[in-house]
Amino acid sequence: MIGSYQRRARLLLLGLMAVLLSLGVAPKEATASTSSSAFVQNAIYSNKIAIFSKSYCPYCLRAKRIFSELREQPYVVELDLRDDGGRIQNVLLDLTGRRTVPQVFVNGKHIGGSDDLSAAVTSGQLQKLLSSSR
Repeated sequence: MIGSYQRRARLLLLGLMAVLLSLGVAPKEATASTSSSAFVQNAIYSNKIAIFSKSYCPYCLRAKRIFSELREQPYVVELDLRDDGGRIQNVLLDLTGRRTVPQVFVNGKHIGGSDDLSAAVTSGQLQKLLSSSR
């Protein structure tokens, strides 16, 4: 996991890049990447729980099931059902150091994948994060 300060600094930098690119003429690929970055930031920070998933992935299903059992409703982004899923996955790689799914965020904090989520449940860390407000 990336530290909170480093993650926020990286997100701030991505946001700044988005603003700068929107002010000038940017290649289509850079603009698409910037909008994917903005989408990821919005998903993470506008939702209590965000899961970046693929609809067919058993580990993703396990992560979603954990929240269902806790009676929590995550915001789920099914990358395989989106045209920009690959770009979003690249943004997640830049942000977390991982390109795998699921990638779970709670109250803006990166939890990790399915095994990390299970460990957070066992340790009580997830319940603390869910009960805290941002």
